[in-house]
Amino acid sequence: DNMMQAKAWGFRVSEAMRLCHNLDEVMDFIAYWDEERRHLPVATDGIVLKVNSLRQQEILGYTAKSPRWAIAYKFQAERACTRLESVSFQVGRTGAVTPVANLEPVLLSGTIVKRASLHNADIIQSLDLHIGDDVYVEKGGEIIPKIVGVATQQRAGKLLEKVQFITHCPECGTLLQREEGEANHYCPNSEACPPQIKAALAHFVSRKAMNIEGLGDETIDLLYRQDLLRSIEDLYRLRVEDIAIQEGMGEKSARYIVDHIAESCKVPYERVLFALGIRYVGETVAKKLAYAFPSVDALMSADFEALSAVDEIGEKIAASVLAYFADEKHRARINFLREQGLQFSLSASKTASSDVLKGLKIVISGSFQYHSREEYKAMIEAHGAKNVASVSAKTDFILAGENMGPSKWEKAQALGIRIVDEDEFLAMIGPIAERENSAALSENDDSAALSENIISTENQTVSAEDASKETNKEIFITSTLFDL
Repeated sequence: DNMMQAKAWGFRVSEAMRLCHNLDEVMDFIAYWDEERRHLPVATDGIVLKVNSLRQQEILGYTAKSPRWAIAYKFQAERACTRLESVSFQVGRTGAVTPVANLEPVLLSGTIVKRASLHNADIIQSLDLHIGDDVYVEKGGEIIPKIVGVATQQRAGKLLEKVQFITHCPECGTLLQREEGEANHYCPNSEACPPQIKAALAHFVSRKAMNIEGLGDETIDLLYRQDLLRSIEDLYRLRVEDIAIQEGMGEKSARYIVDHIAESCKVPYERVLFALGIRYVGETVAKKLAYAFPSVDALMSADFEALSAVDEIGEKIAASVLAYFADEKHRARINFLREQGLQFSLSASKTASSDVLKGLKIVISGSFQYHSREEYKAMIEAHGAKNVASVSAKTDFILAGENMGPSKWEKAQALGIRIVDEDEFLAMIGPIAERENSAALSENDDSAALSENIISTENQTVSAEDASKETNKEIFITSTLFDL
């Protein structure tokens, strides 16, 4: 019904959509489109299957990552045969060495494929690869090319060289290491291996880490070649005059970079942890560590048992964190960065806890001014409540920011669920949060005033039908709905 309404508003909706009443009809739909998809004007790799009833969707609810009432069925990937010309090796940020197959170009799923990942030494061994082999290539998830087999019968009468995994780093010559239970080989020379250094810098300045603008891969490479940027510490030693004289740079660009480096001192502790690039510590794990150990000193002094006790922190991650902080070079780095003003402890509002929200079920929706969604989720749990993904009669209230989801708003209105804004929520959990909000507002006063000077707004009301006429975007959906 929702799709038909969208069509009535003028959006382009696939005519292939179908309502199925049993699994046999679903399988027939899949079999039909597995062949017919090749005649579509766009590439597609599968079908979305959804429960049609909104009531049943609400009952099924959501996991942490996706709805339980919808799945994606993936078609068998298209396969092509081509020749393996050579194998090269790449070094990543953590030192992992990845073999890459260089192929005779072949058309596969609408694109020319020249390279495919071989992942690790075990894959090479299991495929028994030889240079000159005819190999079968697929696109994993219709995106990433991979070798899935070898036409061994084509070897008859040929003397082909067996592919061997290298023993030394292709970039710095260091003897590679492979830890017990690990699939990957690693170059341990993290402080002097060029691709590791540049990748670590790119990770550190990335948007989800320190968010330092102006330092793309090309600029990092330029400053690295000029011996200005050989470590994370060097970022905070960069001067405008040193950058400005480089090819393609100037004082304005240099000032932009240096100013954003200075701004990185405001980035919260959990993102600084993520930026350090500790092996296996991604964005989510960094947040869990930060909330379990509210300062870097507490984290550095934690033992294996304390680390392993943190939710979702297994033995491998705990061992990696211990190894990282056992290295005196890393401890010296943290002390240096702390001297530059980087944040190495949680703010007071994030460490505060109580039972003021005990037993409540809270839904978060929209974007927020004072804290991120993840930070609000942590606050909710710290004060005794539970985060839930979907609105139901059991929801106590919705913490709503700007651009709250329309479906959540409609359900809240229908069920009489209370909607709470940021200020009201922060007032609920205590004065510490309120004081932090005031500080955040005062920091934003200047930028807000600037925005008012350069942005003019007009109140406009646009119907869904008019909006669909104005947009150049096309919605093309191939899906099937079915009743339970």
